[in-house]
Amino acid sequence: MRSIRFRLTVIYSTVLFALAGVTLAVIYFAVARTTRPQPITERTAKLYENRQYRGQVTFAEVSQIEAAINYNTLQNLRNYSLLALGGLFVASLAVGWVLSGRALRPVGAITRTAREIQATDLSRRIRLRGPRDELRDLADTLDSMLDRLDHAFQAQRQLIDDASHELRSPLAIIRTTLDASLTAPDTTPEERGRAVAVVDRATTRMSRLVEDLLATARREADTMTDTDVDLGTVAREAAEESLARERGLRLAVSAEPGLHLIGDADALRRAAGNLLSNAVRLAPAGSTITVASGRTASWLWLAVADEGPGITADDLPRVFDRFWKGPQKGPERRTGLGLAIVRQIVESHGGRVAAFSQPGRGSTFVLWLPAADRTGEDPPPPESPWP
Repeated sequence: MRSIRFRLTVIYSTVLFALAGVTLAVIYFAVARTTRPQPITERTAKLYENRQYRGQVTFAEVSQIEAAINYNTLQNLRNYSLLALGGLFVASLAVGWVLSGRALRPVGAITRTAREIQATDLSRRIRLRGPRDELRDLADTLDSMLDRLDHAFQAQRQLIDDASHELRSPLAIIRTTLDASLTAPDTTPEERGRAVAVVDRATTRMSRLVEDLLATARREADTMTDTDVDLGTVAREAAEESLARERGLRLAVSAEPGLHLIGDADALRRAAGNLLSNAVRLAPAGSTITVASGRTASWLWLAVADEGPGITADDLPRVFDRFWKGPQKGPERRTGLGLAIVRQIVESHGGRVAAFSQPGRGSTFVLWLPAADRTGEDPPPPESPWP
């Protein structure tokens, strides 16, 4: 009795029954008003002596006979109307039940599919067919939601698997080092010092990985506060916080003023800082790292260019993937999350990230971000804004 089908049936039947009752009542009272019916009684009849048959005959006037006919007609109309009303009520229940069942058939399909969907298997879809009505729109919306959930769960599982793999290596190094060096009674001070250095590097790597994972989780949870941001200021502050000069590198900054967008200044500064960290790590000593920002049409851009070894054409599409490291350069081991965090931050602002590189000629990373006054839907330019 609490089902939608039952309620629709009752509502449909009640409305139909009420309309039919009102219609019949109007017909009844209209006939009654126009015919002025009344029965023939002994009081209204007149007695006349019938000399031919030597008796008495009861008869009525013509108007009285017409009134009697109208009275009988109205009585029959009332009786048949009551019978028709009862039959109409039963028929309306049957019709309402059938029509509501046909109307709610897509709801049953949606319900059955939803029961079969589990958190571990989001591959099922409703894919409702038929006219594009409210139920079809609901089914399409649920399918779209399931697509997003499936993609999110797959990304989460991949992130957990990759993070577990990355954390397993330093933990194994720490445990092996402790078992082999620090717990042995005949370990020399030099060996203990080397073991401490190995453990320190492993813990530093784990700390960096945890920080990157926390940054990724915070941005995915949408806990940042978006305000008015000057992209030129973000570029200058990120350049000031870099270690380029401490590593013997030249740093050139070319940031235009008045580049306003709506976003999270801290997150954008972290994205620019990650690009600068990669550039500082890969650029040869004495080379120049350039940080620039500007505007092209309705898009703002921030570019970081270096004179490092560059990236091959095969590796270029993968540089923003999570835990992709490429060839290791230098003694510092990376987590492979830096550029993935950059892409996540930029895409959460409605922008795009691009990389341009040739082996032996350095690399240029560009962050495209929508300006605060952007109104169109034009995509960012495919070419690099910085030569």
